[in-house]
Amino acid sequence: MIRPLILFVAALSLLIHGPAQAYGRYAHGAIARIALANAKPATRAAVSAMLARTGLLETPTCPAKTPEDASVWPDCIRAMGDRFNYTGPWHYQNVDICKPFDLTSACANGNCVSAQIDRQVKLIQDRSIPLREKIAATVFLIHFVGDLHMPLHAGDRSDRGGNDVRVAYGLYAPERLNLHGVWDGAIAERALTTPPSLERRYADAERAAITAGTVADWSREAWTVSRDTAYALAQGGDPCGPKPTGRVTLTNESLAKAVEPQRLQIERASLRLARLLDEAFDPARAFTPKPRD
Repeated sequence: MIRPLILFVAALSLLIHGPAQAYGRYAHGAIARIALANAKPATRAAVSAMLARTGLLETPTCPAKTPEDASVWPDCIRAMGDRFNYTGPWHYQNVDICKPFDLTSACANGNCVSAQIDRQVKLIQDRSIPLREKIAATVFLIHFVGDLHMPLHAGDRSDRGGNDVRVAYGLYAPERLNLHGVWDGAIAERALTTPPSLERRYADAERAAITAGTVADWSREAWTVSRDTAYALAQGGDPCGPKPTGRVTLTNESLAKAVEPQRLQIERASLRLARLLDEAFDPARAFTPKPRD
C-alpha cells in the first residue's frame, strides 16, 4: 500500500503547488486526445485548422496550438484579469445534490457550463461568426465538455463544488487540500493511469451508447455521480448528512471506489466531445441567421 500512497501524495503536491486548473491538464488533455481520435477525419482536420490559427486569440501567455494546450486554455486565460474574468461562471453549475435536480436556477442568463457548451456549438455552426470567435468557441468547447463531466463542477452542497470541504489523506493534510481539488487532480490522474487505457478508438456501438442524450441529460448524470460517489464517500455514505465541521479523512479504500466512476466520466466526456465536435463542424448543420426585422 506504500506505492499508491506515494503516487497519490505526489499528485496532490503537484495539484497544491501548481497553478489552479479545473480538472487538471492531465485529464483535460486526455479527453481532448480521445475525442479527436474518435471524431470523424473531417472533424479532426477542421479542429487542427482552428488550432493552427489560435494566434488570432492574442493570448501569447496561454497558447492553444495543440489539443493539450487548447484543453486548458480557458483556465489559463482566467489569470489574465479583466479581459476574461467574465468567463469564470462558465466552467461549472452548482446544482444542489440534496434537492431535486434543477438546472434552470443554476444557469441564470446562460452563465453555466451546460449552457455554454450548447452556445459554443452554435457559434461554430453560425456562418456569420468571425473566424476569431469560431476559434475561441472551438477551444472553449473542448474544455467545457471536460468540466461538465467533472462531478464537482456539476453538483454541490452550497460549498463551492467541494472547495470548502477540507480533506486529509491519512496523515497528509496540507491546509489547501479540499474535496474539489482531490477530484480535479489526484483521482482523475489515478483513473487515467488505471488499466486498461481509455485512450483508444471505440467501437461504433460503444460510442452510440455513451453519446446518446442531451447536454441536460449529461448534466443530471454528472450531478448524480457528485451525490452518490463524491459526497457519499466523503461523508461516510450519506451525501446529505450533516456537513462536516472539520477535516474529512479520505482513505485509500474510499478513493479506490471513486476510480471507476471517474474513469466512466472521463470516457463519457471524451466520446461526447467527439460527437459535439462532429456536429459543430458538420457542413450540413451550418446556418446563416435570418436578418432581424
